[in-house]
This record gives sequence, structure tokens and C-alpha cells, in this order.
Amino acid sequence: MARRLRPVGIEFLEHAPVRFVFAREVSASPEAVFHALAEDVPGWAEWFSAVTLARPIDDGGRREVRLRGGTRFEETVLSARKAEVYAYRVDATNAPGVRALVEEWRLTPAGTGTLVRWTFAADGPAPLRLTLRLARGGLGRTFRGAVTALDRRLAGR
Repeated sequence: MARRLRPVGIEFLEHAPVRFVFAREVSASPEAVFHALAEDVPGWAEWFSAVTLARPIDDGGRREVRLRGGTRFEETVLSARKAEVYAYRVDATNAPGVRALVEEWRLTPAGTGTLVRWTFAADGPAPLRLTLRLARGGLGRTFRGAVTALDRRLAGR
């Protein structure tokens, strides 16, 4: 891993210089979505097209994630409340410029399904912040595609 990031807490979600929130409703239950996010970490590569490898480490308190293109992350789980929220902080990455990064997946019952809300919070120098803002649309499409694929995967079980 190339660089250690600033060890921010869950509160970073509220005051990060770059913060995006995307939401999508799925037919799967909050329990099923939480299981896929927090308990079946290797399964991420099956439904999140950008992920090539995801594996829990340290008894699930940390994760290793690799993306297409070679980006790697070591992460610490900040919150895992069954059927409610799954959040993690990136501790180390080979991605240039990132100083701090936290992601949160919040699950809310919606009829017989779930409203999945993903918050992406990051900090870095001005050029990185600008790049992330320009990439907002792509991140949104990636989120929607991943959650749609996850819902299809869960419906097939």
C-alpha cells in the first residue's frame, strides 16, 4: 500500500470537504442487503462491477478491497448495525491525493424492500476535490448499477 490516510471517525461524513449522497430503492429486505454488505464481503466482486476483490481481515473489523484499474484499499469498519448501517474508513490506498475517505451504506425499510443510501465523503488537495466533483455523475451511475445488480443477486436467492 502506498500511503496511509488520516484516521477520521464516522463524524467525518458530516463535515467532509467532498460529500455525495446517492439513494436507490431495492426489493430486498434490509437484513438481506446488510448481509451482502457486511457479512458476505467477498460477494462484493459478484455485484459491484468496479470491485475485483474484497475480503475481510482481522475477524471482519477490517477489509481489503481492490478495484478495476489497480486501485487498492485497506479499510476499517466504523459501524455495522444489522439491517441499519455499514460504514468504513479507508486507512491506506495507492490512489493519489486522497487524504481521508469514509463511506456509509444506510438502510431504511421502504414498503417490502429497502431504501439504500450511500454517502461518499472525502478530503484531499484542491485538484482532487475538483476531480471528485466532476466524477459525481460517474459515481452515481456506479452506485445505481451496483445496487441494481445486488438486488438482482438477492432476488435470485
